[in-house]
Amino acid sequence: MRGDGTELGEGSRSDRRQPARTGEGLFEEEMAPGSSMAHLYRGEMHRMKYWRERLDRTSNWAVLVMSGVLTWGFSGPERPHYILLLGMAALGAFLLMEAQRYRGYDLWRGRVRTLQKNVFAYGLDPSAGLDDPAWRRKLSQDYRTPVIKITREEAIAHRLRRIYMLLFTIMFGAWVIHATAFTPAPWPASAAIGSIPGVLVTATLVVLYLGAGVIAVRPRVWQAEDELHSRNVGKHR
Repeated sequence: MRGDGTELGEGSRSDRRQPARTGEGLFEEEMAPGSSMAHLYRGEMHRMKYWRERLDRTSNWAVLVMSGVLTWGFSGPERPHYILLLGMAALGAFLLMEAQRYRGYDLWRGRVRTLQKNVFAYGLDPSAGLDDPAWRRKLSQDYRTPVIKITREEAIAHRLRRIYMLLFTIMFGAWVIHATAFTPAPWPASAAIGSIPGVLVTATLVVLYLGAGVIAVRPRVWQAEDELHSRNVGKHR
C-alpha cells in the first residue's frame, strides 16, 4: 500500500526486492560509491601496494647481490669462477622467494581489478556492461575463504619474464667469460670445480638455464589477474 492508498503492483514489489547493482549511479548525484565500498577499495589498494613493494624489495636484493658477486669475481685473475655460480644460486633463491610473494600479491591485485572492472568501469560507462556478471558471488567467496589463485610454476614464470631471466643471462654470460678467458687452463678443464669435471659443470648450467627459459616462455593459460598481459597496447589512448 502506498501513502496515497493505492496498492503496489506485482512488478513494483518485484523491483523493490531486486538490489541495485553496485556501480549504478556512481557518477550521477553523489559522485562517489558507497562509503563502505570506498573504504574497501582503498584498503585493497593499500594491501596491493604493500605486496608490490615487497616484490620490488626482493628484486633489489637480487640485483645488489649479483652486482657484488660480479664486482668481486672480476676484481682479479685469481678469483675462482665458481663464485659466479654461488651468485646464480643466490638468484635462484631470490626467485623462489619472490615467486611466493607474487602469489600473495596476485590475490590482492585480483580483488582490486574486480572492483575496478565491475564497479568503477561500470559506473563510468554502464553501456559496456559488467565484465563478469557473477563477480559479487566470486568476490564474496574470496572474502569468506581466501585462497591462492595461481600455481608456483606460473608465479616463477612471471618473475622470470619480468626480471630474473635477464639476471640469469648476465650471470651465465659472465661465468662463460670468466671460465674461458680469465683462466689459464683451457676449457673444459677451466670449468671444473675440484673433482667435478668441467663438462659436467657446463652441462648442468646449460640444462638449468634452458629449463628456466622453457618455464618462462612455454604457452599456458595465465591465471594471474594481470592486465599487463593485454596485447592491446595503446588501444585506449
